[in-house]
Amino acid sequence: METIADALPKEIERVQEIIREYESIPSGFLAASLMKADVSKAHDAMMSGDLAAMIAAYQALKEYQM
Repeated sequence: METIADALPKEIERVQEIIREYESIPSGFLAASLMKADVSKAHDAMMSGDLAAMIAAYQALKEYQM
């Protein structure tokens, strides 16, 4: 079983790859911006050690698909 401390960085990395794809298309700017905001929230949650925020950030990032 994977902990949130292990899973969240992997989700951040996965979403950052999706962000790069969206930034490569002209109409992808808005979606990329929303994803960047959620990645930032995930980083903040990890830095603060706020478990509830980390879980919420993880769930938000899981929603993004290419």
